[in-house]
Amino acid sequence: MASLQFNNVIKRYGSGKDALQVLHGVNADIKDHEFIVIVGPSGCGKSTLLRMVAGLEEVSGGQISIGGKVVNELEPSERDIAMVFQNYALYPHMSVFDNMAYGLKIAKVPKDEIKARVDKAAKILELGHLLDRKPRALSGGQRQRVAMGRAIVRQPQVFLFDEPLSNLDAKLRVQTRLEIQKLHRELGITSLFVTHDQVEAMTLAQRMMVMNAGRMEQFGTPEEVYNRPATTFVASFMGSPPMNLLKQAPNADFGGKPGAILGIRPEHLTVGSTGWAVQVDTIEMLGAERLLYCRMGEETLIVRTDESLSTAPDIGATIHVTPRADRLHWFDADTGKRL
Repeated sequence: MASLQFNNVIKRYGSGKDALQVLHGVNADIKDHEFIVIVGPSGCGKSTLLRMVAGLEEVSGGQISIGGKVVNELEPSERDIAMVFQNYALYPHMSVFDNMAYGLKIAKVPKDEIKARVDKAAKILELGHLLDRKPRALSGGQRQRVAMGRAIVRQPQVFLFDEPLSNLDAKLRVQTRLEIQKLHRELGITSLFVTHDQVEAMTLAQRMMVMNAGRMEQFGTPEEVYNRPATTFVASFMGSPPMNLLKQAPNADFGGKPGAILGIRPEHLTVGSTGWAVQVDTIEMLGAERLLYCRMGEETLIVRTDESLSTAPDIGATIHVTPRADRLHWFDADTGKRL
């Protein structure tokens, strides 16, 4: 187990004036035992950054250190990492046991130790009764657990997860997230987990790196990122539904700032008899809560309400909403940065 540092990490493809830069100076200090989630939309550079840690992509500039040692020039096999991929990457002709043990056999680990490590990992992941099966006889969730087991038996310094849940259905994703949380509590191995799913990021991360267009927009705990987003991008990306970002809101009564965008989360708007007049366009029923998609002049406003609002408003009706004064966020209209 080890710490992990990114020091002004840059990635370019090509050279000279035709070079395409896809990572723009990523800096982060990850502590030993931390579970870090790298989250962002497709094409933001998150998987590229992970593959650079693994040694599958060259570092164009800056340094990556594992356990205080710069690994830029080390081969993947020399970095003491284990990676779990999106597509499981299991050997179809091998049993679960042999899939999990294969890397150890190649490394010439003694047979008794291989069995002990595989049995321990299988117990943690509840795979003990499946060790004789081939991958084709397993469900998607079981295959992913085998892939994680193969990583566990390596006993690496760092775990790397590259969107490992994206091929699972919604119920299995939730179940496997819980298993990954339990796994980290038991093993405590420093982990990097890449995902485009912000719910996944919020539930798994101890701290998260929010990426956008090759830049790290914010690095902090889920609470920090959600409650104090550093930019309008983070505010709109993290949260389901996203934060309302209003350019022309009637904000004079709420400390409005010239040249600023007002941000307010849907759950921090209260329906009442006074406040901003908005017209209801659409209603999304989600069981214990409703999302009201409203129009206020040229602005779109999402309001989250719970079952205490006993009667849903009619489509097209005008209602009044009031933002919580202690939950307002202000962003520079030009740079998008938090004020």
